[in-house]
Amino acid sequence: MKPHQISILAMAAGLLWLPNSASAQSADKETQSVTAPVPTAPPVAEKREHNYTHHGITISDPYHWLKDQSYPVVDDEDVLDYVKAENAWFEARMAPQKELVDTIYDELRGRVKEDDSSVPQKDGDWVYWTKFDEGQEYRKWYRKPANGGDETLILDENALAEGKDYFRLGAFSVSENGRYLAYSSDDSGAERYTGRIKDLETGDLLDDVILETRTGLVWAANDSVIVYGRANENWRVDNVRVHTIGTDASEDVEIYSEEDIGFSVGSGLSAQEDWLIISAGDNETSEVRLVRADDPTGEQILVRAREKGVEYDVDIRDGVLFVHTNDEHINFRLATAKLETPGEWQTLIKGSNDFYLTDFELYKDFYVTEGRLSGLDQVQIRSYADPSLVTPITFPEASYSAGLSNNPEYDVDKLRLDYESMVTPDSVYDYHLADGRLELLKQQEIPSGYDASLYTTERLTIEARDGTMVPVSVVYRKDRSEGPGPLHLYAYGAYGYAVPPGFSSSRLSLLDRGMAFAIAHIRGGDDLGRRWYLQGKLNERTNTFNDFVDVAQGLIDKGYTEKGKLSASGGSAGGELMGVIVNTDPDLWGAVVAHVPFVDVLSTMLDDSLPLTPGEWPEWGNPIESKQAFAYILSYSPYDQVMAQDYPPILVTAGLNDPRVTYWEPAKWVARLRDVKTDQNELLLKTNMGAGHGGKSGRFASLYETAEEYAFILWQLGLAGK
Repeated sequence: MKPHQISILAMAAGLLWLPNSASAQSADKETQSVTAPVPTAPPVAEKREHNYTHHGITISDPYHWLKDQSYPVVDDEDVLDYVKAENAWFEARMAPQKELVDTIYDELRGRVKEDDSSVPQKDGDWVYWTKFDEGQEYRKWYRKPANGGDETLILDENALAEGKDYFRLGAFSVSENGRYLAYSSDDSGAERYTGRIKDLETGDLLDDVILETRTGLVWAANDSVIVYGRANENWRVDNVRVHTIGTDASEDVEIYSEEDIGFSVGSGLSAQEDWLIISAGDNETSEVRLVRADDPTGEQILVRAREKGVEYDVDIRDGVLFVHTNDEHINFRLATAKLETPGEWQTLIKGSNDFYLTDFELYKDFYVTEGRLSGLDQVQIRSYADPSLVTPITFPEASYSAGLSNNPEYDVDKLRLDYESMVTPDSVYDYHLADGRLELLKQQEIPSGYDASLYTTERLTIEARDGTMVPVSVVYRKDRSEGPGPLHLYAYGAYGYAVPPGFSSSRLSLLDRGMAFAIAHIRGGDDLGRRWYLQGKLNERTNTFNDFVDVAQGLIDKGYTEKGKLSASGGSAGGELMGVIVNTDPDLWGAVVAHVPFVDVLSTMLDDSLPLTPGEWPEWGNPIESKQAFAYILSYSPYDQVMAQDYPPILVTAGLNDPRVTYWEPAKWVARLRDVKTDQNELLLKTNMGAGHGGKSGRFASLYETAEEYAFILWQLGLAGK
């Protein structure tokens, strides 16, 4: 996607947390009442009888009432009182750790270069970059003429965020002629963005307002229109609309409408920006249409009708269609087709059991394929004239994360790349095609200091209970004490998302206190190819949970750690993982952190009115239609499997405005845990009252919540004094 059409809407399960900086000293107002008494006992949620029956199976759900019936408005006083009481208990229990939290926060902030900027990138007649000013939470966006001239501030996120508890920029798209900027923003965390258009010559906002969009804003028809998708009443994007500049959004023309409630819809431009590509799909099936970018309301070309289980995405160069698809091989192939017969695909690159083809990009004189070989990222330069001519870009370390960065222009002689490893900070390179040279343009600066030679990283494989070898990336200080020590284990394990073995400056606060940090590349992600993903979804979902537990036990067996010194964390679907492993193997963990955890899996998959549910059925199964899916999900759903036993110390986070994992999932889970668990270990729930799935916005605002997470872990592992 072109930098002048950047969309920041896609959000994985990133773990972003709360502030305690001079500019953001207070946490949620609801959690810091100066007059409220300090609680001396955790809140106890009332049980209210509620049962439901599917496929002859009756489920008791006594905390169903925590789902506000007026959602997405949350105004039920009983619900709010309970959530606030949990927040008060969190504050009370964490109060003795405040000095440690503040110390870690200062460390985290000290590693952030406050007056930082991105590497400028040319796009047409302009060069674009972003910049942070010292002390400010959000970016400023700049540009200057490519042939020389003064820089111009074109968007200040800090000004847009002023007076707001939450702010996130969504789409950012400059018109081809360079005059107009279309952008969108969200000020609640609910992910319903409002689009505006700014005249970059005058600095004025146009009267145009695009409401409730959750997609990018794509310029078309010679910069006279914007193509976008609007969220429906269920917060799903099931349409593509065309907005004519200078008109009211009520006059926008819908050019595509999706009937399948499980499919979501998006649009973008082809490599040469002459075609608008309309894509619809769920987690296993896709369908693409094409329409001329200069006439987006014109006749559309269907590339190939949807076929269950077949995924494909396309781009176009000089009238030739390039198709990336899994129709013949699980690890995808790359094919071509004529526009006249777009569904007749001829193989260009065969599918491979060894190489997992994840993406491709078209340029004027070459194209690029991206993928993974034995779990390691690959970037390959390829020739249009000779398909057998492949030039892989080589990287200096044995384990790393690498890929294409922003490359907006079609005719280029160098490529912008991102690179990092567990010990190498984020690095921006230009790869010069003429001589295969990698030129380092910028490496993440750690103002408080960082010496990579003090740390080492390893790539292990640990055998799971079914004999599968699971990769694990580990990093620790070289001077870490001999013998089993404290170790933190992280994973995600869903949707085919591979957790990269990348760098984290925040993580140094654990490593420098003697902890090791490990990433378990468990099934459910696609770290080792598409089959690795498929082996962790639907009826094989429990492989994901077993892999994580077996990796933990394997790290103990190999002497990296021991019971009582092992902590774990995950967010969203990774939070579901946390919910399962504390049910099945509670004695392994010295501390567990579950961020916005997807723990009420069965109830959510039975509620097709929720934003994500229909599109999630290919991932988890449809318990409405299938008794087998109902029973299988019930067998592991963390909320439904809570039992009377000792549980490890657990910290849970939530967002009141979260449309992805709704606030009541963690609230119900914690309420049930409090009721039945037999231990006296800490169980804390913190709900951000003005944020969504990603927690607090702002680069410093997020750091305090990371500091709270780390302090909780160190406290529970007996390392708070370090």
